[in-house]
Formats: sequence, structure tokens, C-alpha cells
Amino acid sequence: MTSQNVQSEPIQYVEKCNSANATNQKSKVQIVWINVILISLLHIAALRGLYLLLTSETMWITRFFVLVFGMPSAALGVTAGAHRLWSHKSYKAKLPLKILLLIMNTSAMQNSVIVWARDHRMHHTYSETDADPHNSRRGFFFSHMGWLLVRKHPELKAKGQTIDMSDLWADPLLRFQYKYYMFLSFILGVAVPTYIPTLWGEKLEVAFFVSAILKYVYTLHGTWLVNSAAHMWGMKPYDKHINPVENLTVSFITSGEGFHNYHHTFPWDYKTAELGNYSLNWTKLFIDIMAVIGLAYDLKTASPEIIEKRIKRTGDGSHKIHGHEEIPYE
Repeated sequence: MTSQNVQSEPIQYVEKCNSANATNQKSKVQIVWINVILISLLHIAALRGLYLLLTSETMWITRFFVLVFGMPSAALGVTAGAHRLWSHKSYKAKLPLKILLLIMNTSAMQNSVIVWARDHRMHHTYSETDADPHNSRRGFFFSHMGWLLVRKHPELKAKGQTIDMSDLWADPLLRFQYKYYMFLSFILGVAVPTYIPTLWGEKLEVAFFVSAILKYVYTLHGTWLVNSAAHMWGMKPYDKHINPVENLTVSFITSGEGFHNYHHTFPWDYKTAELGNYSLNWTKLFIDIMAVIGLAYDLKTASPEIIEKRIKRTGDGSHKIHGHEEIPYE
């Protein structure tokens, strides 16, 4: 396995990510009631799934399947796939890994990679402004899930065409997923995870509400916590001038996506973190394993020298090694 030490930060990210002090324009909030109804019903169904999971209604093998395979695979499809591979190009993947990640990503049902990556690139380019899809300056609920319940801000629509997506549109696999996304997401996100538990005798109701619905809502909230909590509560050891923070709880829940102050400072680093072991960054472990077996390569990472210089220049003093001793690192 080889890693590429990147010595300079891509211009298209650095200046724009650190210019989050743009004036937010006021606009009339228009609620999309169909989304409110659908997401409300989805959460009611997830509560049914949680009840079934925590009671004797669910077979132990189904619990094992959902907690060890269902949720982690869907999460990796987002973190290792849509996020680190396709949105940021922080490493390269050979065809078998691309197909695997695309399958797992589709099972997560968080939109096609092209749409997900477009929104995420907007988030980094116009972070904490009205052109950010889930602008955290509009509050926790908005950045967590409220942005899906209202019409897009005019600034988001106006600047949406400024994001270069030609690299992803050039990929035939991603175009295929985009074209047939509704069908593929139903099959891989609902039908397959509902069917598999029935093979060992699980009741259809349990299989649907636990393996499909509960899995889906859990992975949704994991992603949403990165947009909300990881932009609000935590330390800023790498750049105190931006909203994203280091939040270990979010990192644990999301397989390593909560080291967010680091990620927004070095968005091209495949680890999305400097500190933290595999217990808080399973996505890094997954990518490292794929690199060992030859399916992932050209892993980009910031050199220790670059990181140290950035910490001393813009950090808040909370870094465990290079910060001030009187400020504990969390």
C-alpha cells in the first residue's frame, strides 16, 4: 500500500472553504409538505423497526445481519464511496471496488452518487453560506434534516451550475446508477435487505421494518449528524476560522466522518482525519484493506509538516501535540 503525501492544498477548495463569512441572504422559507409527510412516516416506521429489533420479535441472526452487515455496508457506500472516492477524489479505485462501493452506496438510498457529490461539493465550495445546501448557520435542525423539508435557497440554485461535475458524468458506472437510480435503490435498499432475513425464517414484517427501514433511517441520521453536530460542537485544532469541528461522537457513529475540522482543512485527505485510531475511523480501515489487496491506490494524505504548519497558523490551540497544554484535546 502506498500513500501520496500532498504538499499543497487544491486552490478550488482552500480559498472558498475558508470564506464562509459571506452575508446570508434572507429568503422566504417554503415548506415542502410532501417531504414533511414522507419523512415523518419514515421515522414512524423506523420506530416500529427499533421496537422489533429490541424485543424478542427479531431473531438473533437478523440482528447480527443488520448491525454487522446491513448498516455498515450502506454507511461505507456513502463514506468510502460517494464521499471520499467520488466527491473528493482522495484515492483511486479499481473496477471491482468501484462496483462494490456503488452497490453499497445504492443500498444506502441517499441519492445517486452524482447528485450526492454535487451537493457535497457545493457544501465545501460555499460552506456556511446560503449556497451551502445544509448551511449550519441556519441552525441545528435545518442543517440536520430541515434542508430537505424546504425549497432550496435562491443562492443555492444560482450557484449550482458553478460546480464542475464533468469527471463524474464521464464515468459510465455513475451514469448508469443515475439513470436507473429509483429502480436500483428500491431493489438494493428495500427488496434485497427485506428478502435476505426471510431465508432463515424471519417474519416478513420484521425483515422489512428492521432490515430495510431502520437501517435506512440510521444511515440517514449518521450522514445528517456530519452536517449538523460536526459543524457546531467540538474543537478546531486545524482552523479556528471555519465552523466544522472535531466531534468524536459523530466519528464513532459515522465510521470516521466526525473529524470535520480536519476534513474541511484538508478535504483531499483520504483519512478525513489526522488523529484517531481505526475504532473511530472504520472507513479508513476499509480503504487501507482495499489498498493492501490492490483494489485502492494513490491514497492522498497531508504530510506531517503541512499539518503542523497549518495547526500553528490557524488552529485554536487544542491540538493534542502542537496545541497549548492548557487546552485539552477531545
